[in-house]
Amino acid sequence: MNKTLNIKATAVSLLVALAVGCTDDFEEINTNDNALTEDQLDATLAGPAFASAQYAGIHNGSYSSPGVDDQGTWGIATGIISSTFVQYMNTGYSTDRNAFGGYEARGWTRFYTVAVPALQNAMKAAEGDEEALAILKVWKVFMYNQMTDHYGPIPYTEAGSGAEKIAYDSQESLYDDFFVLLDEANTVLSTSSEATSALFQTSDRIYAGDVESWRIFGNSLRLRLALRISDVQPQKAQEQAELAVTNGVMESNDDSAFFEVSDITPNNLNMIVNSWGYFMTASMESILKGYNDPRMEVWFSETEDGEFRGQPAGGLNDQFGTTEFSAFNNNVLGNDYRETKPIEILMAAECYLNRAEGALNGWNMNGSAEDFYETGIELSMNQWGVDDAEDISNYIEGTSTPVVPVITDLYPDLDLLYTPPVTVPVSWASSEAEQRNQIAVQKYLALFPESWETWADLRRTDEQVIYPLLNTDNPDEGVGKELMKRVIYVTNEISSNGEAVDAAVELLDGPDTGGTRLWWDVE
Repeated sequence: MNKTLNIKATAVSLLVALAVGCTDDFEEINTNDNALTEDQLDATLAGPAFASAQYAGIHNGSYSSPGVDDQGTWGIATGIISSTFVQYMNTGYSTDRNAFGGYEARGWTRFYTVAVPALQNAMKAAEGDEEALAILKVWKVFMYNQMTDHYGPIPYTEAGSGAEKIAYDSQESLYDDFFVLLDEANTVLSTSSEATSALFQTSDRIYAGDVESWRIFGNSLRLRLALRISDVQPQKAQEQAELAVTNGVMESNDDSAFFEVSDITPNNLNMIVNSWGYFMTASMESILKGYNDPRMEVWFSETEDGEFRGQPAGGLNDQFGTTEFSAFNNNVLGNDYRETKPIEILMAAECYLNRAEGALNGWNMNGSAEDFYETGIELSMNQWGVDDAEDISNYIEGTSTPVVPVITDLYPDLDLLYTPPVTVPVSWASSEAEQRNQIAVQKYLALFPESWETWADLRRTDEQVIYPLLNTDNPDEGVGKELMKRVIYVTNEISSNGEAVDAAVELLDGPDTGGTRLWWDVE
């Protein structure tokens, strides 16, 4: 276990080197693999370590670190897992049919051998700097939240301690600590006399150390987490959501969080979606085409016969022969933009849609659900370069509904529902049930391509947005052709830290399968 969760001198050197391509001491650090040790971390290395924690914390890898990380990190940790489960893209891998096939390990390994050590190194190097530590606490919540919402109980309080065996923490206890950390961070960031954290001004690839931006990010994250626990801890959820809005959440796209890529920290999605053979899904086609959504042409490309054609999820190998499906738009999401297109982390559009749902819950979100819903849609459009006010207005007022994918014309015997899962229009509905479904659908679109959060949100709301799979290779109870409930624990953890994993399964209150619901997923 210490192999995966301990901080090694070589890892420290690598992590810093990954993040400091724009700093003066890059060459010295990058060419001295084994000299840097934990006790040599001083304030000058806090920023580079934080940048590395950011990049690894969003599950991207750099081809500048061969043997340790590479551009396949996103493809395996995200593309083959959550992006496939939520049908943002199809891959043809086993996860397309709800079977893991060993792919569950990549995200876990990269998180605990790269992201966690980098974050801990940044915290150690930043000791004594309140603003820097507050920002790091916010990022810690973001990083660990994504992991626990994938796996359930995970190593947290003992992660990186160097112990031979590392205990797992319950998901409820993690969430309790998340809100404590966000409280501590907001207290510091809201009273700071500094506009910028000097330690992070040049290395922070998200907000360049801007104190106010990080404060807003933290409270927007708080709102996200409040909704996550709304079914299991409704009173606490309301308190935290209202506190988030009172403290201040994202109001415009200028507040949105993107990671600024570079030549040594490229956008992995752009590098691989077309080269690995990812395609548009039938679920995405059904929604985007039915709504006449202008984002469809931004995200995807027409086939040679001039069609936007989505591939049904869960198809068998070679089931569709030589049928061409829409690839991703090379002019936006292609490899040529791997070093220029920022990576989406948390968007203002999502924040407004979260407030819309909160308003329907009866929480004080400082506005109406309908207004928040429509603003969220508009901001998402703007984010992707759709700026024509009339086009956006027509979309928001649209009464059309999702359509049957065109693949059914070629394969009429497909076991696809001929009534699409989404039956509501974009125009704000009159019933609360339909309004909740509308918010879920628009959040599904607004979150694209950040699928870690999308998968968690679909599991929590249980709103029908995507088609069931055509086939399943997973016989476990609770899986079948429906949405996977969690990622299973990794083999090397079971073999090297078995007692802790057994205890974690007890905390799960169910078997270690993709069909066991997480703590907050109760309905």
